[in-house]
Amino acid sequence: MSDHPILREAFGRPDGVRESIERPPAPPVVPAAPEPEDPWRNPTSPVQLGGPAVEAVPDEPDPERARRWTLRQALTEGRLRAGSVAVLLGGALVIGLVGVLVGALILPTLRADSAGPTLRWPAPVPAADAPPASVDTVASVAAVAAAVLPAVVSIEVRIGDFGDTGSGFVIDDAGYILTNNHVVSGVVEGGPGEISVVFGDSVRTRVPAVSVGRDTLSDLAVLRVDDVSEMVAARLGSSADLQVGDTVVAVGSPLGLAGTVTTGIVSALHRPVRLAGPGADTDAVIDAVQTDAAINPGNSGGPLVDETGAVVGINTAIRTIGNETVGAGSIGLGFAIPIDDAREVAAALIAQGHYPHASLGVQARSATDGLTDGAEIRHVTEGGPAARAGLAEGDVIIRVGERAVRDADELVVAIDAHGVGAGVIVTAMRDGRMMEVEVTLSAR
Repeated sequence: MSDHPILREAFGRPDGVRESIERPPAPPVVPAAPEPEDPWRNPTSPVQLGGPAVEAVPDEPDPERARRWTLRQALTEGRLRAGSVAVLLGGALVIGLVGVLVGALILPTLRADSAGPTLRWPAPVPAADAPPASVDTVASVAAVAAAVLPAVVSIEVRIGDFGDTGSGFVIDDAGYILTNNHVVSGVVEGGPGEISVVFGDSVRTRVPAVSVGRDTLSDLAVLRVDDVSEMVAARLGSSADLQVGDTVVAVGSPLGLAGTVTTGIVSALHRPVRLAGPGADTDAVIDAVQTDAAINPGNSGGPLVDETGAVVGINTAIRTIGNETVGAGSIGLGFAIPIDDAREVAAALIAQGHYPHASLGVQARSATDGLTDGAEIRHVTEGGPAARAGLAEGDVIIRVGERAVRDADELVVAIDAHGVGAGVIVTAMRDGRMMEVEVTLSAR
């Protein structure tokens, strides 16, 4: 190489380097073997069978860890600290209290029917289906129906172009028929009009009827028909023998459907029910037999009978919910006048055309002091039975004879259970003290 400094700088070795610029030839490049095809990465790979999957061998369980412990063991053997249990129980209690609080706040806001249950007179509205009889009662109900149906009648009332239908039943083969006063009061008080009785025989015999007598204070009326041969009178039983849970059958013409039979039980006894409404002059409080047998508009005046086919009540009123003219059918709350009361009234109406009711000579309202319920006297008739016995305004009557009085309606039925001129012990509260007086009842 030339010693010219420029050439030596351009082509010479760097200072201190003795390695030659020549390199041995590189070894030949051998291509690596291709990787086996992975069928899971190639969607076009053909389907092929493979070997079974390798089953993983589970770890041996820790017997001490797998053991279940009861709460008693956890506490007594030191598995769970008492403080932890206390925290868990405290948390559960807090959650429960929160749930109760939320329920208390939400429930009052739930929408209820605007007026709640209301008592109404049966009037033509859509029917509700009667609950079917259970299999074990079908035979007995059929026998009861066969026995009582011949004595049950439909009562048709017509005033001009207006007509309505109720029920009744024959109580004497001389032609006397018992029904509700509100079924026929429109004709009796309204002047022109007619009452027809339709029997349940094969030809549906229809005859005119006349009023023998009616009582607005018990909502009962007696009709009479003539020229009907071979009438069948119903057998009257005793309402005093009834017990809650007894099977009863209601018969009548709900919605004009004559000969309808429904069944249920006695759901309550001695239920004071006030009867008053438009279209009738009835102003009564009855000591009702309550039943869940389906009673609908048109059943009024028909018999409520026991398992032997004996009449124990007169179907009179129903409870409904919401609108009183639309969809107001049976909700399983029907009320019947006890036959023991009706028998006495009917006998008086047939004999003398009216029935005398007993009176205490007071006007009262329902009252309570939070501990005791009763009927508070608001007005005392001057010279009446209560005044003569020393009762005064502000006294709260809590018992008449053996019957407890819890409200003003119950006072009415308690007094009405006694005859005119009867002496009865009345228990009342005055200025926080209990007093008893003997009262001789007069006539209303």
